[in-house]
Amino acid sequence: MRYLVEARVKRGREKDLIAAIENGTLGEGSVAGDEYLHNMNEARATDDGTAHWVEVCFCATPLAEERPYWEEYFERVSVKDAHARKNCRDLNGTEAWACCDCDCTEKLEEKLQGQGESFLAKLRSENKLPSS
Repeated sequence: MRYLVEARVKRGREKDLIAAIENGTLGEGSVAGDEYLHNMNEARATDDGTAHWVEVCFCATPLAEERPYWEEYFERVSVKDAHARKNCRDLNGTEAWACCDCDCTEKLEEKLQGQGESFLAKLRSENKLPSS
């Protein structure tokens, strides 16, 4: 299933988050692997600094695996279904692990690209760090 996540970086954790992204340790040890890095590279920021991204999760409870990794750096604002559950082939039982080869994430990320600005660019700029 795909979720739209909105979260704010915890005060004082901004530079640690940037370092974890740049050195590839964000999400280290999770079965979700490099999905965390992908999410941050695709995330968009609104004027108030809230990050928005699309998250793929196969857990019965949304983001059960990912939550501890995100909560190290973020205060979760909201996690919402990105599309109708009945349309998710994995959830409706028509195709196990369908999200792996589905183009829903790409379509949703394309839609997000039209909103706000790059979350990483904004985060680096606000913390006076050069873009990578």
